[in-house]
Amino acid sequence: MKRRMEGRNEVGMKEEERLLIEVKDAFGIIRVIEMGAYRFLEFGDAVEQSCVFMSDPSWLEYDYTRAMLLGGLCHAAPETALFLGLGAGSLPQACLRFLPLEDVEIIELRRDVLRLSQDLLGFRDDPRLTLRIGDATALLASAESADLIFIDLYTDNGPSAEHLAWTFLEQCRDKLNFGGWLVINQWATRDGQPLGAALLRGLFLRHYWECPVREGNVVLLVPADLDQALDFAALQSRADALAPLLGYSLDELIRSLRPAS
Repeated sequence: MKRRMEGRNEVGMKEEERLLIEVKDAFGIIRVIEMGAYRFLEFGDAVEQSCVFMSDPSWLEYDYTRAMLLGGLCHAAPETALFLGLGAGSLPQACLRFLPLEDVEIIELRRDVLRLSQDLLGFRDDPRLTLRIGDATALLASAESADLIFIDLYTDNGPSAEHLAWTFLEQCRDKLNFGGWLVINQWATRDGQPLGAALLRGLFLRHYWECPVREGNVVLLVPADLDQALDFAALQSRADALAPLLGYSLDELIRSLRPAS
């Protein structure tokens, strides 16, 4: 999630914005904006949720999405993934393309977000994919356990309450399979710490890693249990092998990883 002009400036946009559609649902306004080769999903007045490079919707433009993909590489061979929050769908598509996933579930609150991502933002169906519309807090219990769980639940006002809800985050971790990883896109405070750092440290007993990114977020990489460590050498090896396929390097993000402070 980004403020509109920050996102546009980072992708070097000089083209004029073009509003493709604006809809209103029970939660507010949703817009799709086009600028050159990119389309942007927005909530509210000026809050950018996702950026899509339309010639390749699995391309991850921003560092926070690349850091979340890096979280997926913490697992040696993930077969299952659960995404809480769809956005425009670029991250799930990247994970389906570049990770050895066999079964993926996505829970998205807003039906129009799914519709617009399919109609205007290049989100493609996949036989490995199950899509459910509804509140993640209500549907989590009925979701399958997974090797990877990605939390990216944002509104036009910032991260949803679930990002700081002890019980919900605990339930997400409990849904992980043995050796699994929970990947959370969290806002950063002015001092660079994740929002709700004290709560997160208490819940996860400081046993997680943080990946701060340029967009002002901190992506958290949380293992399924306390006996599980992050294997930096294996992570680097997987990232190196994937870089030619991705078209970008994850090295800078790996260097920025730090243990919970």
